[in-house]
This record gives sequence, structure tokens and C-alpha cells, in this order.
Amino acid sequence: MPRSKPPPLLDEHLCFSLYGASLAINRAYKPLLDELGITYPQYLVLATLWEQDDRAVGEIADRLSLESSTVTPLVKRLEAAGFVERRRNPDNERQVRVTLSADGRTMKDRSACLGDTLFESSGLSGEDVRRLNRDVRLFRDAVARSLSTAD
Repeated sequence: MPRSKPPPLLDEHLCFSLYGASLAINRAYKPLLDELGITYPQYLVLATLWEQDDRAVGEIADRLSLESSTVTPLVKRLEAAGFVERRRNPDNERQVRVTLSADGRTMKDRSACLGDTLFESSGLSGEDVRRLNRDVRLFRDAVARSLSTAD
């Protein structure tokens, strides 16, 4: 009977390392986001609009790999805080378009400290962080492709 390999230690699981890194980043960001008056998921919605303003809720959800039903409450809270404006698409009443307000555009500069904090707390060079980010994105995209072909 072939001898089975022992299960890997927890720290040898890539998924656990990525999960722990995500938690650590969120802990580093939290005081800064609290000061800005937004949550990390709200920050991500704003970041999609900084890339390209005037997007449909579904487009924002796709960009963040989330469901529209998850993004809608985030957008509503951002609207209540004055960072975005929502309006129905006149050509398709079922579609809600989201645009940045003046305060939402200003938040881009105010939140620039998030990246600085991450670089400083990591102790890695900018190039090392960019390389790590590229490798994680490549891994994420490969897994997503694998899952989409399995459907």
C-alpha cells in the first residue's frame, strides 16, 4: 500500500498566506479608512470609479468580482455620504449608473496615503511590492480562468 503524504502545515497553504495577508492589509488600512469615513469595500467601489467614472452598478460589480446585490448597498451608503450620485439610465430603466461627486473625486487624493502605508509597513521596495502584486494577479486570473472553463 502506498504511503500517503502528510497534509501540509497551515503556513504551507497558499490560500492561508493570501488570507492572512489580506487581513493584515485591512488592519493597516482600517485607521486611515476610519479617518476618511469609508470602509474598505466602499474604497474599492470608489477606486473603480476613479479608473472610469459613470459606470453601471453591474460594471462595478464585475470589476470587483462581486454580485450586484453586494455592490448596491455600498453605492447607496456612498451616495448618502455624498461621494457618489446614482441615476437610472434613460435608455434602460433597469440599469443604475453611478458617478463620482466632487467629494468623491477629492477622496482619491485623500486616500493616497493607503498605498504609502502599505509600502512602509511591508518593508519591501516598491519594485518588490509591484512584482508581488503582478504575481498574485496572474495567479488569481489563472484560477478564475480554470473555474470558468469548468462550468
